[in-house]
This record gives sequence, C-alpha cells and structure tokens, in this order.
Amino acid sequence: MDHDRYLPLIKKELQHLPDYVRDFYLQTNHSVTTIYQYLTEFRRFFNWLREAGITDATENAAVAVETLAKLRRTDIMLYIDYLKHSTNRQGRPNSPTSINRSINALRSLFKFLTVTADTVDGKPYFTQNVMLKVDSLNATETLNYRAHNLETHMYTGERKYEFIEYMQNQYEKDCDPRAKAAFKKNKERDICIAALILGTGVRVSEAANINVADLHLTDGMLDVIRKGGMRDAVPIAPWVMPYIQDYVAIRQDRYNPQKDQHAFFLTQYHGTVRRITYNSIEKLIKKYSTAFGHPLTPHKLRHTLASELYGITKDQVLVSQQLGQKGTSATDLYTHVNQEAQKDALKQLK
Repeated sequence: MDHDRYLPLIKKELQHLPDYVRDFYLQTNHSVTTIYQYLTEFRRFFNWLREAGITDATENAAVAVETLAKLRRTDIMLYIDYLKHSTNRQGRPNSPTSINRSINALRSLFKFLTVTADTVDGKPYFTQNVMLKVDSLNATETLNYRAHNLETHMYTGERKYEFIEYMQNQYEKDCDPRAKAAFKKNKERDICIAALILGTGVRVSEAANINVADLHLTDGMLDVIRKGGMRDAVPIAPWVMPYIQDYVAIRQDRYNPQKDQHAFFLTQYHGTVRRITYNSIEKLIKKYSTAFGHPLTPHKLRHTLASELYGITKDQVLVSQQLGQKGTSATDLYTHVNQEAQKDALKQLK
C-alpha cells in the first residue's frame, strides 16, 4: 500500500523540518504521495533560504515561521530563478512543469499557515500570504504540441490489443531465457494489470491498491481509493473482463496467499506473498512495452483510455469522472489528442 511505502519516508522528512510543517501534515487532507512530494519541496525551499542568507537558522528544522511571514514577492521570485537554473536528478534543467509543482507546494503550505492553521489561540500563524502574488510559469508548449507528442506514446485503437496479444503470445519467445520462469508465473497477472489500466484509466497506485473485494465482475465495476482517500467506483471496459477472469482463475493456486491477504495483485518474494507495489507495476509495463517496441509508462496507458473515451463521447465531464479527477481542466489535453479532425477541417477549406 502507498501508506506502507510513504509513511516512513514522510516521518524521516518531518524529523528535519519545522514544527509548523508537522502541523501542516496533520491538518491537511492530501494523499500520502502528495504529502511526501510537498515535504521534499519544502526541504529544498528551506535549504535555499539558508543558503541565500534569508534565515540565520543552521538547520531546516530551526527556520522560524516569522521568516516565512516576512518574505516578499521578490524573495520568492529569486527562488524561482534559482530553480530555473538548477538541474534535476537526470542533470537536465528543471522544466516549467517541475517548477510549477514547487510553486503549488509552497502555495499549499502558505495557505495553511495563513488561513487553515488552528493554533493554540485559534488563529493562523500569520496573515500575509506572499504566494498569492506569485503566478505559475507559462507553459512552453501548446496543447496541440503536447497532444502530438502524447499521441505517439499511447496504445489507442488496435495497438492496445496488439500489445496485450504480444504479452500473451510473443514476449516469452523474445525475453531472456533466464526470465522465462518468472514470466510464466506472473503472465496472467501482468496481462491483467496492463488490460485493467487500459480499460479503466486507473492510476498505477490505484491499481496496486486494489483488493479482491473491490472487483465486482458481475456488474463490471471496480472500487478504487482515489487521491486524498476518496472512494470511487468506475466501470470496466467489457473487453478487459476475460483477462481479469484469467488471473482470478490462477491467483489462489499460483500464489497461495494467506486467508487474510486481501490484495488482488500479488507478488512472491523469497517465499513471502504480498501486495505488488506500484513501482513494480511501473517496471513491468516499461519492460513489456519496450520489448513491444513502443516504450511507455502506466500513466500513458491511462492517457490512452482518456483519449479514446473522449473521442467517443466528446464529454470532458464523463472523462474526468472515469479518471477520478475533480474538474475538467486536466482533460483539456484529450480534446486535442486526435488531430485528424483538424486535418479533415483543413482539407475542406477552399
């Protein structure tokens, strides 16, 4: 589960951050993955405050809340400039999207400190929210450009069936002989995972967290826990059902889970049967898709479902509901993915 993976990491981050950040953690309702990402952004921000001489604190945990209360827009813009000229783990400059994630994390923290926080006297820590004066960076790519790139990294139409068929019938012939035993053991599980993401659009973490009781095969529905811990129920594309049933048929005998093991997707490591992690799902999708000749991530499988669903319905609200998104802004991209309509319109110009 995400909690099992991230709670120790969150605890470690909190040990080196100020007490008011701990209050932020306790009093906000973000998912554990979002919280962890935010805490790493706070660590980077507090490191910069110390390096830039904006605080006299010698460690991040000692950065006073009064320091944040006195920050000006100029200070935040200097930090953004620092991010623009920094590199990520791959040694590449931080993208606008990456920098905007940092800005959003700080917005969340400052909103908590100035509005949401409930201190001993019932008031927030301070009232001047400098982040209200800071805009997100403009995107450097149009939706059309992003759509063009995205379209080349999806398995729409017949390609998704070809991908599943490749996993069923060809991968074993192409893979390293040493990997065949593991593949045979996990074949039905891995195909079920790929098909389920393609046929529901669930996030990789949501797929990993599915329990046996979450599947309602008679109704073709799946219960999922969305970001923030919200429960949701999503329909499963009918073409996916045979692959789910194939995995259900072998799950008990193949993995021999304990009676109290509720996880649907299982893995066996050194004789121990446990829930598959989302990292393992990401790796197996990368492995199969690379062998297929079109490498992609589970997130692109999710994009595939969203694009195809919008192409059929032209309904952004429906797509956002299927994806478990709170609004339709994140689905704007899918209205641009299929550029054939634009091309057809251009051909009609006199």
